[in-house]
Amino acid sequence: MDIVLTILVWAPPILLAITLHEAAHGYAARHFGDPTAYLAGRISLNPLRHIDPVGTIAVPLGIVLMNHATGASFPPFGWAKAVPVNSGRLRNPKRDMLWVAAAGPGANLALALGWGLMLSLQSALDGYGGDRFFEMGQVGILVNLGLMLLNLLPIPPLDGGRIAISLLPGPLAWKFARIEPYGFIILIALLYLRVLDYVLWPLIPPLRQIIALVTGA
Repeated sequence: MDIVLTILVWAPPILLAITLHEAAHGYAARHFGDPTAYLAGRISLNPLRHIDPVGTIAVPLGIVLMNHATGASFPPFGWAKAVPVNSGRLRNPKRDMLWVAAAGPGANLALALGWGLMLSLQSALDGYGGDRFFEMGQVGILVNLGLMLLNLLPIPPLDGGRIAISLLPGPLAWKFARIEPYGFIILIALLYLRVLDYVLWPLIPPLRQIIALVTGA
């Protein structure tokens, strides 16, 4: 029963974080002239349109269960089906792709702030919603900050890699983009070697403090 409650607390923030992340990419692409995601029905808050069985369910669930069993606090992460973006249809492909890529992490930052505001409201209402809602709010902040930071790593095809490609001069951007087929191998290596334990996850506590200061959570 305890495991079921843990899954029920973690599942909504994870699904919401991944869904809004992908929908934000599609919305930004449409704003800058590419309707591909819109025509494919991917600018949607319906998680079923974005779910990847492995990245949206199996991987986050595995991390949650591992944390529950070991007492660890490894930030859960995952991914959804990539939103289709045709950069050739953007009005200014190199410049606009920066904003399309940044929209996903930006949505996660906005969600982290939203969860913080909800916790602040709960506090103002003398804890209305109970401990489980409080825990869900804390999880919502953690999940969105973790997903934001992970996606901002400058490794294509992650959003940070696409942002870097947009910012680099043409020839250098082209050379950097060539590592994209190996991007996930690099990411898995960084996770396996626990490099992110030292360079990425330590950023979450100070960011959580900033969220608390801004929202009063």
